[in-house]
Amino acid sequence: MTRFHPTIAVAFLGLALLILAPAPSAAQEARPFEPVPGQAGKDVVWVPTPESLVEKMLDMAKVTARDVVMDLGSGDGRNVIAAARRGARAVGVEYNPEMVALSRRNAEKAGVAGRATFIEGDMFAADISEATVLALFLLPSNLDKLKDKFLALRPGTRIVLNTFGVEGWEPDATETVGGDCESWCTSLLLIVPARVDGPWQMAGDEIVFAQAFQKLTGSLKTRDGAATITEGRLRGEAIEFVADGTRYTGRVQGDRMEGTAVTASGAKRSWRAQRKK
Repeated sequence: MTRFHPTIAVAFLGLALLILAPAPSAAQEARPFEPVPGQAGKDVVWVPTPESLVEKMLDMAKVTARDVVMDLGSGDGRNVIAAARRGARAVGVEYNPEMVALSRRNAEKAGVAGRATFIEGDMFAADISEATVLALFLLPSNLDKLKDKFLALRPGTRIVLNTFGVEGWEPDATETVGGDCESWCTSLLLIVPARVDGPWQMAGDEIVFAQAFQKLTGSLKTRDGAATITEGRLRGEAIEFVADGTRYTGRVQGDRMEGTAVTASGAKRSWRAQRKK
């Protein structure tokens, strides 16, 4: 009678179990990507914006279905998806291909895949010229690199930022959410100003503006002398400044501006100015 050595019997048992065991499923072999807060990226670590702040940012930008909303370094796509839910055409640019794939899945689940587009690419090389709103959570160093591209956008374009602002650019509005938001809870609104730096001709007078983002200084030169410009400010194409006791308000349209001037005594008149070549 043949006798099996115990070691051989154990080996045969293990082989049988291996043969009978079900093959691992595709889901077991490739688990879906799940981002982890704080994970490193190309230019910034990923930290998700709280959902309540996402909504606050879009509220401050007054996003509607007429807008094109862009997010640079769009992560899991939450800013883009929230904007698409409001009917906007929304675009996210993200360097990490796994994040891009996750964002597309999230957009499908939210039912907004038709309005939410995710592009794999470098945010510094992205074409943002069509954006009417930028919704961003970036570091000051990232924002500084993008500053010139921001200022080249159409006047009136709204930029909403999570916590970190652009150095030297004073926010047009700041709001903080409460409730269950424990960190990264402040939204900053910047409105891209028209470019008015330099000399302008106003009838027989000359205005010379010095512009730092939306703030204006300079002088109004007349036949009788010169007056310093104070309280100068732009909000998109809307302009306001005071010179020699008269408050000027109006709109900038390319190389022209016009509006109403009100003197200290309350007298009103219209005014126009043309950029000097």
